[in-house]
Amino acid sequence: MKDWIQRKRWQLWLVLLAAANLTVIVFNLVMGEREIPVIDAVTTALGLGSGEYRFTVMNLRLPRVVAGFLVGSGLAASGVILQAVTGNPLASPGVIGLNAGAAAAAVAVIVLVPSFPAAGLPFAAFAGALLAAVLIYVCSWRRGSSPSRMLVVGIGISAMAGALITYLMTIGGIFRVTQAAIWMAGSLYGRSWEQVGPLLPWILVLVPLVLFMAASLDAIQLGEAAAVGLGVPLERTRGALVLISVGLAGAAVSVAGTVSFVGLMAPHLARLLVGNRSVRLLPAAALMGGFLVLLADLIGRTAFPPYEIPVGLVTALIGAPFMIYLLLRRKPI
Repeated sequence: MKDWIQRKRWQLWLVLLAAANLTVIVFNLVMGEREIPVIDAVTTALGLGSGEYRFTVMNLRLPRVVAGFLVGSGLAASGVILQAVTGNPLASPGVIGLNAGAAAAAVAVIVLVPSFPAAGLPFAAFAGALLAAVLIYVCSWRRGSSPSRMLVVGIGISAMAGALITYLMTIGGIFRVTQAAIWMAGSLYGRSWEQVGPLLPWILVLVPLVLFMAASLDAIQLGEAAAVGLGVPLERTRGALVLISVGLAGAAVSVAGTVSFVGLMAPHLARLLVGNRSVRLLPAAALMGGFLVLLADLIGRTAFPPYEIPVGLVTALIGAPFMIYLLLRRKPI
């Protein structure tokens, strides 16, 4: 009976989160320098409207909305994995260094290889995040991987990647450096279907894959001894989960830049709604992450027109106090 109630509660929250996402999507389609009536915005997005608003909706706003939702979902799912694997509530792609590794690789490509195709940027970002993850894993290994050492080493790797990014920004041409600086702020400005296409397969493949491994993710959270006792091949499973987290974070960063704190906030907010069970937490966190990014982008676009605040700055303004709250609430880190 209790499990039935929890399942129904989870389903209700999924519906409410999906409705919240649809609402903020409509607001993103409607609001901007050119206001579009709600009915016209929705029908045009569905391919049923007249051609009057087609370019604005289909070429400017809809791909930006889809990219924002996918970025938020990817970062949130990555955060769920990292918090479970490290056993630390403060773990996220940004804190542990995956975002920084992905960003360093992407900035290197933008600054040093001007002819590099946009479709290849997710793979460059994935390679950077993967390199960061390998360094974290190797440096934290001492007769087995330690979640606490992984977190501390990840902070160091993040600092090193930040230094590399600063160096690249000083040696690059002015146009490329400006482009990289805008990208580093975490922005959805100018995102088109060209950027959405390469990101979509990463989310559609990796999120279901981690859902398939949800039972192992729950076992790891019980502790190493309990996970081994339940028959989970600990190091192999932990490595696979970190690899999935790398793919999700790297693909998201390649499209939107360093959107801070979404991977930290979304899992915690979703956990308050649906609990800790991974098979229920992951979809809720993905929807919450998409909602946070879309809402932040809407605020950034409309708060101070005609100026636009990058989505990464908005999420940082919200996420930094949230992280301080977590630090104050939980004494052992």
